[in-house]
Amino acid sequence: MKQKKALGGIKLTWLGHSAFKIESPKGVVILVDPWLDNPRAPDNAKHIEKVDLILLTHGHGDHFGSTIDLAKQFNAKVICNYEISLYLQKHGITNVDGINQSGTTAANGITITMVDATHSSTIEHNGELAYGGEPAGYVVKFENGFVLYDMGDTGLFGDIKLIAEMYKPEAVLIPIGGLFTMGPREAAKACEMIKPKTIIPMHYGTVPPLAGTPAELKKYLPAAMRNRVIALQPGESIQ
Repeated sequence: MKQKKALGGIKLTWLGHSAFKIESPKGVVILVDPWLDNPRAPDNAKHIEKVDLILLTHGHGDHFGSTIDLAKQFNAKVICNYEISLYLQKHGITNVDGINQSGTTAANGITITMVDATHSSTIEHNGELAYGGEPAGYVVKFENGFVLYDMGDTGLFGDIKLIAEMYKPEAVLIPIGGLFTMGPREAAKACEMIKPKTIIPMHYGTVPPLAGTPAELKKYLPAAMRNRVIALQPGESIQ
């Protein structure tokens, strides 16, 4: 585990691709985009004993993942956009909170705000395609006031600066793979707008087309920001 004063008392574990397990200062367990059998998932990715909240950024299968099974197993609350909430309710998930961009909800002492992302969101589940509303990112404010911004799958857009001004995130989970999301150059520009203390790359290296790397991200960042990048290995935690 990487021990750094980077995440304000939360423990964050990368499970490959865009999947994260986050443990709050008071022990609330959050899964984000739980595709737990992605090609880079660690062997123990599915060995989860507790889940309180699941955050879904959009409907694509590489993010929707095991949401339904996990929600049923743990009675975890799923936070997602309204359209995905309707789909989940149709499939037997009742503990769901459907919100939309700029909407804020609270659960287990944690405040979660949905923000814009530029992407798409068709639901892909068990061979079924359904309308998935709009993609999103999340700004998560933990019990101790620490603020984390998960950008979800997104391209570069100007209102990232507005999100940073409004919510002042201290750490960012940022896609860098390219092709379907920002590549390293665009991600570096986004980091310049956000100015986080900690930068954690995601959505890269899962399959060959997602070719962006943390090293390239550092190359495009201003020199003063390069040491803020923490490139986790799948299964590795930072606390």
